Amino acid sequence: MTLVKPNLHRIDVDARQMLFHVPSSSIFELDDLSRELLALFDRHDEVTEEQLAPLNGRFGAADVEEAISEFRALEMIVGEGVVGRLNPEPQKVTKFPLTTVVLNVNTGCNLSCTYCYKEDLTTPSKGELMGYDTAIKSVEMLLRESPDQPRYNVVFFGGEPLSNMPLIREVVAYCEKRFAEVGAKVDFTLTTNATLLNEKLVDWFNEHRFGLTISMDGPKAMHDKNRITVGGQGTYDVVRRKVEMLLARYTARPVGCRVTLTRGITDVEKIFDHLYYDLGFAEVGFGPVTSGDIAEFNLTAREQVEVFEGMKRLGRRYLEAARRGENFGFGNMHQMLTDMYEGNKKLIPCGAGVQLLAVDKDGGLNLCHRFTGSDLPLFGNVETGIDKPRLAEFVEKRLDRSNTGCETCRIRNLCSGAATTKVMPSMGIRHSLRITTAT
Repeated sequence: MTLVKPNLHRIDVDARQMLFHVPSSSIFELDDLSRELLALFDRHDEVTEEQLAPLNGRFGAADVEEAISEFRALEMIVGEGVVGRLNPEPQKVTKFPLTTVVLNVNTGCNLSCTYCYKEDLTTPSKGELMGYDTAIKSVEMLLRESPDQPRYNVVFFGGEPLSNMPLIREVVAYCEKRFAEVGAKVDFTLTTNATLLNEKLVDWFNEHRFGLTISMDGPKAMHDKNRITVGGQGTYDVVRRKVEMLLARYTARPVGCRVTLTRGITDVEKIFDHLYYDLGFAEVGFGPVTSGDIAEFNLTAREQVEVFEGMKRLGRRYLEAARRGENFGFGNMHQMLTDMYEGNKKLIPCGAGVQLLAVDKDGGLNLCHRFTGSDLPLFGNVETGIDKPRLAEFVEKRLDRSNTGCETCRIRNLCSGAATTKVMPSMGIRHSLRITTAT
């Protein structure tokens, strides 16, 4: 028998040894038998029945056999001549269970952030607005392509989406009536730079229970380094005023903040404390730039280490707060622990192309909002629907991890190269592995 090492990762926590089971993204606590059994495999490339004899004497042959059976079921141990399976075989994609449509309502933005990835971004005066017909056809395409879902999400994106509020208001009115007709719930989501917010807008978002995310990069010096107006002025002061008004007034749902970390911006604890404690965001999530097209914004190798160390310190604070029964709004940690606790498993980097598609101003279907206006081929349009053969081919290639860095990575099913999860059933454990739910 041999150990399939890429399918497990062990961590010592005080006197306890925890095991992260990679295929199921689950965490177990090892008992004495399981620890010694794995230690035996650590000492030998192959373990024979004879080498199990001391364990049989200490724990009983029946219990040892049961533990081995569990390890086999978890694909952590394989028999002689068997190659351990690390990843599911790539499957044919035949269904696209869309639940989210992203509407790129305006290519114009009143800011000129230095690191912006949007290829079609322009100034507000030159912005190309999505029309009402295109937006409604997008909603109908969502219902047509993926009927009978209990809940859908309509996302408004840009540019700066608040610069096309007339369309957003019309689409919301249509959706609330249309989704009610088919017995489904609909959520509205919007990411904004906050500069165009006012009290009336906030109250309207509150009435329609929008999920709001604010793009903000931390204290003044950090924020103003990259998040500037078209004229080159920093925007921290106006954004802070708007955020304080928003958070004092908005009650429908928690408001989160999304931070972009670029070269020279690595103090995640300072950024978090300012946004979470000083300003009052419910959650703060970080997006480090490591391999963007504009190399000057990418974090250096040293800076990536600094960011990771800062995130680990935030993770320890998250743990301390959890032990006190308190929420700590470190979004990255919260998402990771949720995935691990629920056994969520990512087979592809994100839900783009499977659960989500983005619509450009002309009605073209893009993988997500990042690609509207790019040179990447479209995958259909809102009138004719999804180009399923082309989209299936694209997704199937991403399902194949062969000869990639993800193939043996121990967090391959938490990350898969990026973000959104595909939920898989949790696994029940019997004698030798005890699943823990410790925070």
